[in-house]
Amino acid sequence: MKILIACEFSGIVRDAFLKKGHDAMSCDLLPTEKPGPHYQGDVMDIINDGFDMMIAHPPCTHLAVSGAAWFKNKIEEQKQALEFVKKLMYSNIEKICIENPVSVISTKIRKPDQIIQPYEFGEMEQKKTCLWLKNLQKLKSSNNVFDEMMKLPKNKRERLHYLPPSKDRWKNRSRTFSGIAEAMADQ
Repeated sequence: MKILIACEFSGIVRDAFLKKGHDAMSCDLLPTEKPGPHYQGDVMDIINDGFDMMIAHPPCTHLAVSGAAWFKNKIEEQKQALEFVKKLMYSNIEKICIENPVSVISTKIRKPDQIIQPYEFGEMEQKKTCLWLKNLQKLKSSNNVFDEMMKLPKNKRERLHYLPPSKDRWKNRSRTFSGIAEAMADQ
């Protein structure tokens, strides 16, 4: 399959699909962190290039409910972010997965088809992640480590929530967990 991994700079999801033999390419305004097929630019430049599937990770800065306290100050930015999500969601690609944390996408566009946690895929971490699916099955848990993870202190199992402020905090919080990427490619 020809697969577009939209809004991905890390290469994690792209590489999981490449390992399975797919023709996968990541796309982001940022350069890729790992060598591999990557289009640096606006995803709208290539979205109609004959992809069979797209997994998109639109920026959550103006969408995630974790930033709800600031919503009143960024009404226009949130409106633009939602329009971008709609363009991705309703693009002319047969199979689509939109990935985002719990966000206003659920109330302003539609509820997610599935909510997953990294611990369902072998990662010792909690971070609710919503999936909006088009012509794709829900992900099945591949290695649930919930009981083992719950033995960790809260600041370890919710490591991403406790990251200190930094210029790269948003990047570190936005990377897809390898276990989730591998499950996406496997399933």
